[in-house]
Amino acid sequence: MALTVPTPRTPLPVGTPPPVGRNGRAGAEPLGGWSRWYEQQLGWATAGVAPVRLLTGLRFDALVVPAAAGHAALRRVGRGGPVALMGERMSLLVAAGSADELPGLLDWLEWGPVALTLTALGTGGRITAPPPPGRPGPPGAAVWLRPPWSPHGQNGEPVLPALSGFGSRGGDTPDLVRLVDAVATECHRARLTRARKRPVCEEPAAQPLAFS
Repeated sequence: MALTVPTPRTPLPVGTPPPVGRNGRAGAEPLGGWSRWYEQQLGWATAGVAPVRLLTGLRFDALVVPAAAGHAALRRVGRGGPVALMGERMSLLVAAGSADELPGLLDWLEWGPVALTLTALGTGGRITAPPPPGRPGPPGAAVWLRPPWSPHGQNGEPVLPALSGFGSRGGDTPDLVRLVDAVATECHRARLTRARKRPVCEEPAAQPLAFS
């Protein structure tokens, strides 16, 4: 699959919707497509057209979790980096390189031995690109729960949770440690809830006692 590598362009003002294509649909390719918007606005590399994919491991990595666990974790940590939702899966964007740090971080947080529905996408990974904020997408398309920029970033750059600068933002943006711990907790809690809801196997009928 051919990769679309971003080339230097004059950036558009943050929040500018992509132009409408020849057929009148937002995000139409090749003119003014979603790929071009992501490249011009954020300098993110993309692949494919339908759907457009955002490549991880370059400008960001992604923590991918069940949507229910992700929503619960976000309520605990407050503000954070960009968040995308695709069906029942949520992608939380974090600083590039975080995927490599995740196994050691889970061990340090004592989550290592626990089976979690948590994966990290780094170099070579990709997530489905939602329509750029403010533009409609087809039914079932991914959506941004948190747009890929922050007023606290510089020049429209997303503020991504990372290991560096632990606690430096006064709780405004969660660092990677707080985010991973919250996500792991909610994934484990959801697993325990599912286990409790499973039907209990009936005990075998008591066997009559044999007397000589």
